[in-house]
Amino acid sequence: MRIIIAGGHGKIALRLERLLGSAAVGLVRNPAHVSDVEAAGARAVVCDLERASAEELAAVLDGADAAVFAAGAGPGSGVARKDTVDRAASALLADAAERAGVRRFLQISSMGAGKPPAGGRDEVWAAYITAKTQAEVDLRGRDLDWTIVRPGGLTDDPGTGLVRLEPEVPRGTVPRDDVAAVLAELLRERAAVHRTLELVSGDTPVAEAVAALR
Repeated sequence: MRIIIAGGHGKIALRLERLLGSAAVGLVRNPAHVSDVEAAGARAVVCDLERASAEELAAVLDGADAAVFAAGAGPGSGVARKDTVDRAASALLADAAERAGVRRFLQISSMGAGKPPAGGRDEVWAAYITAKTQAEVDLRGRDLDWTIVRPGGLTDDPGTGLVRLEPEVPRGTVPRDDVAAVLAELLRERAAVHRTLELVSGDTPVAEAVAALR
C-alpha cells in the first residue's frame, strides 16, 4: 500500500505516518521538514501545494493507493492562505488524484464546515470555515471514492482509542492521536465511501466505529 499525505509535516499527518510506516509518503513544502517525516517512518517528497501544477502532483501520486488531504494554512496565517491552502490545495490534490487514477481520497475538514461561519468569530476563522466548506463541496462533485472527516476541537492529549464517528455528533474535542487512528482504519477497511463524518472522543473503539460505517 502507498498512501500520499498532503501536509505531511502537520500534527495529524505525522501521527498517521507513524501508523502507516513505509506505506506513507508525506508531501512537505519546507525541505527542513523532510527529516521529521522520515523519522516518523515515512518517505518525504518536497512539493509546494500553492505552486505545483496538477500534472506535477499527479506524477507524485502515480501508482498510489490513496491520497489524504491533511494540509492546512495553520495558526497565524491570514485570510488569503486559508483559501490557497485549505480550499485550493485540496482541489489540486483531488485534480491530481483524478489524473493519476487514485480513487481513494480522505479529506480532513473541520466540525462547523458545511454551515455559514458562526457569528462572533474573527474574519480569519470565518475564512477557514468557508474554505473547508468549499473544499468539501468540490470533493463531493468528483468521481472519487472520497470520505470527509470533520474532527471537533483538536488536542495533543494521548489518544484513548475511543471515539464517536457519525454524520452528526455534539460538539466536543478529540486527540490528534485518535484522528490519525480513524484515518488509518478508514484506509485499511476502505469504509465510509461517499460519507461526511464528524469525529469527537466517545465510547466506541476506533475499529468498531469504522466497521459500523460499512
